[in-house]
Amino acid sequence: MNSNHPIGIFDSGVGGLSVLQRIRADLPHEMLLYVADSGHAPYGDKPADFITQRAAAITRFLLEQGAKAIVVACNTATAAAIANLRRQFSIPIIGIEPAVKPAVAITRSGVIGILATGQTVYSAKFADLIDRHGQQARVLAQPCPGLADCVERGDLNGPHPTTLLNRYLQPLLSQNIDTLVLGCTHYPFLKPLIKRLIGPEITIIDPSAAVSKQLYRRLDELKLLANPNAPGGEHYFTSGCAEYTAQVISRLLDRTVTLEPLPLTSPLH
Repeated sequence: MNSNHPIGIFDSGVGGLSVLQRIRADLPHEMLLYVADSGHAPYGDKPADFITQRAAAITRFLLEQGAKAIVVACNTATAAAIANLRRQFSIPIIGIEPAVKPAVAITRSGVIGILATGQTVYSAKFADLIDRHGQQARVLAQPCPGLADCVERGDLNGPHPTTLLNRYLQPLLSQNIDTLVLGCTHYPFLKPLIKRLIGPEITIIDPSAAVSKQLYRRLDELKLLANPNAPGGEHYFTSGCAEYTAQVISRLLDRTVTLEPLPLTSPLH
Protein backbone atom coordinates (compact mmCIF):
# COMPACT_ATOMS: atom_id res chain seq x y z
CA MET A 1 0.00 0.00 0.00
CA ASN A 2 1.37 3.41 -1.03
CA SER A 3 1.27 6.20 1.56
CA ASN A 4 0.05 8.63 -1.08
CA HIS A 5 -3.00 6.51 -1.86
CA PRO A 6 -6.32 8.19 -0.96
CA ILE A 7 -8.51 7.85 2.11
CA GLY A 8 -12.06 6.70 1.41
CA ILE A 9 -14.91 8.33 3.36
CA PHE A 10 -18.59 7.49 3.01
CA ASP A 11 -21.97 8.30 4.47
CA SER A 12 -25.60 7.71 3.59
CA GLY A 13 -25.56 11.21 2.14
CA VAL A 14 -23.93 14.55 2.84
CA GLY A 15 -23.68 14.32 6.65
CA GLY A 16 -20.22 12.75 6.58
CA LEU A 17 -18.89 16.00 5.15
CA SER A 18 -18.70 17.21 8.75
CA VAL A 19 -16.10 14.46 9.29
CA LEU A 20 -14.38 15.18 5.97
CA GLN A 21 -13.94 18.82 6.97
CA ARG A 22 -12.20 17.84 10.20
CA ILE A 23 -9.97 15.29 8.46
CA ARG A 24 -9.04 17.89 5.84
CA ALA A 25 -8.10 20.37 8.60
CA ASP A 26 -6.00 17.81 10.48
CA LEU A 27 -4.50 15.97 7.48
CA PRO A 28 -4.10 18.64 4.77
CA HIS A 29 -1.81 16.55 2.56
CA GLU A 30 -4.16 13.59 2.14
CA MET A 31 -6.26 12.86 -0.95
CA LEU A 32 -9.84 12.20 0.16
CA LEU A 33 -12.50 10.27 -1.75
CA TYR A 34 -16.02 10.95 -0.52
CA VAL A 35 -19.07 8.84 -1.38
CA ALA A 36 -22.51 10.27 -0.65
CA ASP A 37 -24.95 7.36 -0.95
CA SER A 38 -27.72 9.89 -1.48
CA GLY A 39 -29.71 7.56 -3.68
CA HIS A 40 -30.40 5.50 -0.54
CA ALA A 41 -30.39 8.18 2.16
CA PRO A 42 -31.14 8.31 4.96
CA TYR A 43 -29.86 5.03 6.39
CA GLY A 44 -31.64 5.71 9.69
CA ASP A 45 -34.91 4.15 8.52
CA LYS A 46 -33.39 1.26 6.51
CA PRO A 47 -33.02 -2.38 7.65
CA ALA A 48 -29.61 -3.29 9.07
CA ASP A 49 -29.03 -5.91 6.33
CA PHE A 50 -29.54 -3.30 3.62
CA ILE A 51 -27.08 -0.92 5.30
CA THR A 52 -24.52 -3.72 5.67
CA GLN A 53 -24.73 -4.57 1.97
CA ARG A 54 -24.50 -0.91 0.90
CA ALA A 55 -21.49 -0.35 3.16
CA ALA A 56 -19.68 -3.38 1.71
CA ALA A 57 -20.43 -2.34 -1.90
CA ILE A 58 -19.18 1.22 -1.31
CA THR A 59 -16.07 -0.04 0.49
CA ARG A 60 -15.26 -2.30 -2.46
CA PHE A 61 -15.63 0.66 -4.81
CA LEU A 62 -13.28 2.78 -2.69
CA LEU A 63 -10.74 -0.03 -2.56
CA GLU A 64 -10.88 -0.20 -6.36
CA GLN A 65 -9.89 3.47 -6.32
CA GLY A 66 -6.84 2.56 -4.25
CA ALA A 67 -8.06 3.61 -0.80
CA LYS A 68 -5.52 2.92 1.95
CA ALA A 69 -8.10 3.39 4.74
CA ILE A 70 -11.87 3.73 5.03
CA VAL A 71 -13.75 6.13 7.29
CA VAL A 72 -17.37 5.15 7.91
CA ALA A 73 -18.57 8.72 8.48
CA CYS A 74 -22.05 7.63 9.53
CA ASN A 75 -23.18 6.58 13.00
CA THR A 76 -25.94 4.36 11.60
CA ALA A 77 -23.61 2.54 9.19
CA THR A 78 -20.99 2.16 11.91
CA ALA A 79 -23.52 0.56 14.25
CA ALA A 80 -24.97 -1.73 11.58
CA ALA A 81 -22.00 -2.63 9.40
CA ILE A 82 -18.53 -1.90 10.72
CA ALA A 83 -17.99 -5.31 12.32
CA ASN A 84 -18.82 -6.95 9.00
CA LEU A 85 -16.54 -4.56 7.09
CA ARG A 86 -13.62 -5.33 9.38
CA ARG A 87 -14.16 -9.05 8.84
CA GLN A 88 -14.19 -8.63 5.05
CA PHE A 89 -11.41 -6.11 4.50
CA SER A 90 -7.91 -5.88 5.90
CA ILE A 91 -7.19 -2.14 5.61
CA PRO A 92 -7.85 0.25 8.52
CA ILE A 93 -11.58 0.95 8.86
CA ILE A 94 -12.44 3.81 11.20
CA GLY A 95 -15.99 4.23 12.45
CA ILE A 96 -17.85 6.88 14.39
CA GLU A 97 -20.02 6.56 17.46
CA PRO A 98 -21.85 8.99 19.74
CA ALA A 99 -19.33 10.69 22.03
CA VAL A 100 -20.69 9.33 25.30
CA LYS A 101 -17.33 8.96 27.06
CA PRO A 102 -16.23 12.60 26.64
CA ALA A 103 -19.76 13.77 27.51
CA VAL A 104 -19.65 11.83 30.79
CA ALA A 105 -16.25 13.36 31.52
CA ILE A 106 -17.47 16.96 31.25
CA THR A 107 -21.08 16.87 32.47
CA ARG A 108 -21.75 18.83 35.65
CA SER A 109 -25.40 17.90 36.14
CA GLY A 110 -24.84 14.22 35.36
CA VAL A 111 -27.54 14.33 32.65
CA ILE A 112 -26.54 13.92 28.99
CA GLY A 113 -28.70 14.11 25.89
CA ILE A 114 -27.98 12.35 22.60
CA LEU A 115 -29.61 13.15 19.26
CA ALA A 116 -29.33 10.21 16.85
CA THR A 117 -31.18 8.14 14.28
CA GLY A 118 -33.46 5.32 15.36
CA GLN A 119 -31.10 2.72 13.86
CA THR A 120 -28.29 4.06 16.07
CA VAL A 121 -30.35 4.39 19.26
CA TYR A 122 -31.83 0.88 19.04
CA SER A 123 -28.64 -0.89 17.92
CA ALA A 124 -26.72 -3.42 20.00
CA LYS A 125 -23.56 -1.37 19.44
CA PHE A 126 -25.19 1.68 21.02
CA ALA A 127 -26.39 -0.38 23.99
CA ASP A 128 -22.84 -1.63 24.48
CA LEU A 129 -21.50 1.94 24.25
CA ILE A 130 -23.85 3.09 27.00
CA ASP A 131 -22.97 0.05 29.09
CA ARG A 132 -19.24 0.78 28.78
CA HIS A 133 -19.17 4.54 29.16
CA GLY A 134 -22.56 5.79 30.28
CA GLN A 135 -22.92 4.30 33.74
CA GLN A 136 -21.60 7.39 35.54
CA ALA A 137 -24.33 9.64 34.18
CA ARG A 138 -27.95 9.62 33.13
CA VAL A 139 -27.95 9.25 29.34
CA LEU A 140 -31.09 10.26 27.45
CA ALA A 141 -31.14 9.09 23.83
CA GLN A 142 -33.55 10.84 21.46
CA PRO A 143 -34.31 9.34 18.01
CA CYS A 144 -34.73 12.10 15.42
CA PRO A 145 -36.64 10.85 12.35
CA GLY A 146 -36.60 13.32 9.49
CA LEU A 147 -33.77 15.50 10.79
CA ALA A 148 -31.04 14.12 8.52
CA ASP A 149 -33.41 14.61 5.58
CA CYS A 150 -33.38 18.35 6.24
CA VAL A 151 -29.59 18.44 5.85
CA GLU A 152 -29.84 16.30 2.71
CA ARG A 153 -32.01 19.06 1.24
CA GLY A 154 -29.68 21.80 2.46
CA ASP A 155 -32.42 23.11 4.77
CA LEU A 156 -30.43 24.12 7.84
CA ASN A 157 -32.55 26.79 9.49
CA GLY A 158 -36.02 26.73 7.95
CA PRO A 159 -39.37 26.09 9.67
CA HIS A 160 -39.22 22.30 9.23
CA PRO A 161 -35.85 21.60 10.95
CA THR A 162 -36.80 24.16 13.61
CA THR A 163 -40.07 22.34 14.32
CA LEU A 164 -38.35 18.94 14.42
CA LEU A 165 -35.57 20.13 16.71
CA ASN A 166 -38.00 21.79 19.10
CA ARG A 167 -39.88 18.47 19.28
CA TYR A 168 -36.75 16.36 19.84
CA LEU A 169 -34.95 18.73 22.20
CA GLN A 170 -37.87 19.40 24.54
CA PRO A 171 -37.79 16.00 26.34
CA LEU A 172 -34.05 16.43 26.90
CA LEU A 173 -34.25 20.03 28.09
CA SER A 174 -37.07 19.13 30.46
CA GLN A 175 -34.67 16.68 32.17
CA ASN A 176 -32.02 19.40 32.64
CA ILE A 177 -29.27 18.11 30.37
CA ASP A 178 -26.10 20.18 30.39
CA THR A 179 -24.34 18.28 27.58
CA LEU A 180 -25.73 17.39 24.15
CA VAL A 181 -24.07 14.78 21.92
CA LEU A 182 -24.63 14.99 18.17
CA GLY A 183 -25.00 11.29 17.34
CA CYS A 184 -25.40 11.67 13.56
CA THR A 185 -22.84 13.23 11.23
CA HIS A 186 -25.60 15.29 9.57
CA TYR A 187 -26.39 17.14 12.78
CA PRO A 188 -23.24 19.35 13.07
CA PHE A 189 -24.57 21.27 10.07
CA LEU A 190 -27.58 22.15 12.25
CA LYS A 191 -25.38 23.29 15.15
CA PRO A 192 -26.11 27.03 14.76
CA LEU A 193 -29.84 26.31 14.89
CA ILE A 194 -29.43 23.91 17.82
CA LYS A 195 -27.42 26.52 19.73
CA ARG A 196 -30.14 29.07 19.15
CA LEU A 197 -32.75 26.69 20.54
CA ILE A 198 -30.89 25.39 23.60
CA GLY A 199 -28.89 28.45 24.63
CA PRO A 200 -25.21 28.89 25.49
CA GLU A 201 -25.20 27.00 28.80
CA ILE A 202 -25.43 23.52 27.23
CA THR A 203 -22.23 22.06 25.77
CA ILE A 204 -22.56 20.48 22.32
CA ILE A 205 -20.19 17.62 21.42
CA ASP A 206 -19.35 16.61 17.84
CA PRO A 207 -17.25 13.41 17.60
CA SER A 208 -15.51 14.33 14.30
CA ALA A 209 -12.30 15.30 16.09
CA ALA A 210 -12.01 11.86 17.70
CA VAL A 211 -12.49 10.16 14.31
CA SER A 212 -9.78 12.28 12.71
CA LYS A 213 -7.42 11.59 15.61
CA GLN A 214 -7.98 7.83 15.36
CA LEU A 215 -7.45 7.92 11.58
CA TYR A 216 -4.15 9.77 12.04
CA ARG A 217 -3.02 7.27 14.69
CA ARG A 218 -3.77 4.24 12.50
CA LEU A 219 -2.09 5.70 9.41
CA ASP A 220 0.93 6.73 11.46
CA GLU A 221 1.25 3.22 12.93
CA LEU A 222 1.26 1.73 9.44
CA LYS A 223 3.51 4.47 7.99
CA LEU A 224 0.75 5.40 5.58
CA LEU A 225 0.55 9.14 6.21
CA ALA A 226 0.84 11.11 2.97
CA ASN A 227 4.04 12.86 2.01
CA PRO A 228 4.06 16.27 3.73
CA ASN A 229 4.75 17.87 0.36
CA ALA A 230 1.65 16.32 -1.25
CA PRO A 231 -0.99 18.88 -2.23
CA GLY A 232 -4.00 16.95 -0.93
CA GLY A 233 -7.41 17.20 -2.54
CA GLU A 234 -10.91 15.72 -2.69
CA HIS A 235 -12.94 13.72 -5.18
CA TYR A 236 -16.68 13.27 -4.71
CA PHE A 237 -19.11 10.55 -5.84
CA THR A 238 -22.83 10.04 -5.29
CA SER A 239 -25.48 7.40 -5.97
CA GLY A 240 -28.10 10.14 -6.12
CA CYS A 241 -28.57 12.97 -8.60
CA ALA A 242 -25.06 14.33 -9.10
CA GLU A 243 -26.19 17.85 -10.03
CA TYR A 244 -28.57 18.24 -7.08
CA THR A 245 -26.17 16.66 -4.57
CA ALA A 246 -23.38 18.92 -5.84
CA GLN A 247 -25.56 21.96 -5.12
CA VAL A 248 -26.21 20.79 -1.55
CA ILE A 249 -22.55 19.90 -0.89
CA SER A 250 -21.37 23.21 -2.35
CA ARG A 251 -23.69 25.01 0.05
CA LEU A 252 -22.55 22.99 3.05
CA LEU A 253 -18.84 23.43 2.25
CA ASP A 254 -19.26 27.00 1.00
CA ARG A 255 -17.36 26.31 -2.22
CA THR A 256 -18.16 24.86 -5.61
CA VAL A 257 -17.98 21.06 -5.75
CA THR A 258 -18.57 18.68 -8.66
CA LEU A 259 -19.57 15.04 -8.25
CA GLU A 260 -19.32 11.92 -10.35
CA PRO A 261 -22.05 9.25 -10.44
CA LEU A 262 -21.18 6.28 -8.26
CA PRO A 263 -20.51 3.43 -10.73
CA LEU A 264 -21.58 0.58 -8.50
CA THR A 265 -22.76 -2.59 -10.22
CA SER A 266 -24.37 -3.87 -7.04
CA PRO A 267 -27.97 -5.01 -7.53
CA LEU A 268 -28.82 -2.68 -4.65
CA HIS A 269 -27.87 0.34 -6.73
